[in-house]
Amino acid sequence: MPPTVLQVLREQQAILPPSAARQANLDRLAAGQTAVVATGQQVGLFLGPLYAFYKAASAIAVARALEAESGVRCVPLFWLQTEDHDFEEIRSCTVAGRDGEPMRLVLPDEGGARVSVAQRTLPAEVSELLDALEESLEPGPAAEETLALLRDHYQPGKSMAAAFAQVMAAVFADEGLLVFNPREARVAEQAAPLYRVCIDDCEAIEARLQERHAALAAAGFDEQVAVRERGALIFFHRDGESGPRFRIQRKVASAGETSWGLAGSAEVISHDELLRTLARSPLRFSTSALLRPIVQDTLLPTVAYVGGPGEINYFAQLSPLYAHFGLAPPLLVPRARFRCVDARTRRWLGQLGLSAADLSAPPDELRARLPATIPEGAADPKQLRAWVASQIAPTVEKIASAVEAAGPHLQRPAKRVRASVAHGMGRLIDRYARTLVERDEVTARRIRRLELALFPNRTPQERTYGWPSLAGRVGIAALKRLVLDRLRAVGPFTTDVQDLEP
Repeated sequence: MPPTVLQVLREQQAILPPSAARQANLDRLAAGQTAVVATGQQVGLFLGPLYAFYKAASAIAVARALEAESGVRCVPLFWLQTEDHDFEEIRSCTVAGRDGEPMRLVLPDEGGARVSVAQRTLPAEVSELLDALEESLEPGPAAEETLALLRDHYQPGKSMAAAFAQVMAAVFADEGLLVFNPREARVAEQAAPLYRVCIDDCEAIEARLQERHAALAAAGFDEQVAVRERGALIFFHRDGESGPRFRIQRKVASAGETSWGLAGSAEVISHDELLRTLARSPLRFSTSALLRPIVQDTLLPTVAYVGGPGEINYFAQLSPLYAHFGLAPPLLVPRARFRCVDARTRRWLGQLGLSAADLSAPPDELRARLPATIPEGAADPKQLRAWVASQIAPTVEKIASAVEAAGPHLQRPAKRVRASVAHGMGRLIDRYARTLVERDEVTARRIRRLELALFPNRTPQERTYGWPSLAGRVGIAALKRLVLDRLRAVGPFTTDVQDLEP
């Protein structure tokens, strides 16, 4: 690990909430013979969606497991993706209101399109959002400690990256999670040789990536990150280090001279000027999604990377890049996936005879399998299915068999009749059963509550709700303990969704 990067890491940890475990991990890195288990995410409001928290916990569990298995010291590190400029993706946090309905807390977009999120500071409205969060949480110790931690760090005028880093570090202080912000001048200097290779070898790199794309497509895999034609895998900050960033694209003039266009702009910069700027001010450059892992694994002794499904998919594109830069790719570990099922939700599931996993089924399919209150005088769907099995199906079979006996040319029509009657009667009874369930208001309300709790907006709980939505109900330490204990029990390499039961 370059001494300069280690020094930056030390300085960044020094402004985080104190942690003896984090200091010990820093010392281990400084001593050498220590590997890093990395993960990372954009710096979402109030820690962003739950999966960012689960990523950090997964990195901790993977580091422990690899160290126990190999005997090599491993430390967990969270890489803040502060170079990205997608503010829309990080400016909101969704929590469950007291009525169970999702409530989206959103920071205003004050302009600054294409500016790295490292430059984003929290506006005065963040205090109002914290007040709204307080209103959404049931009063109690869990809500109080969660709000106190967020109010300590999400303050007007502070950078979003610093607020995120400090809360994440506080949550995982006992586990020694390191937090690293790469948007720093000395880090950019260390990455500058990689940027130069991307510029000089852009055609060769593009060819290798396109060849990999073709191989993946032939194997039936989609391209996760588009390979830009004549792109260099880096962004250029046109107006200075804190200004907007633009993807650069190689252009060749008629005289054979190379220049670079700024995507989304009519501007062009000469090849020589681009290289002079890189040598003079490397922080005016930043990585694309495909280059970020290369920079990370050049600067850090990375042994494993914990990623979400999308990241795992685009890592499949990266083998040519690792080969081009002479790097060995790290072990890829899917982040653990969780679903919190509290006591009230478990009670509702029990009343309906469902499991938490059932809520991911299509709504019509889910309602068809539920028990319903049968109105007086109405038929029971179970009874109707029994009639079909005991009376209608045998009668259809008797008729079809009699017809078939008249000649082989009638066998196919008879077979179609058997199938169509069975299918049609099944669909009719299923529709009748769904109608009964939908008329049952109590059952309908329970289903709605369960959907909101476990699969809101037809998306997994961990992708919709933010960290404070659970921490404010379960408790910061209790939620972390549930996750880490579960990872210890099943191992950090499982890909199954794990239910947490506080």
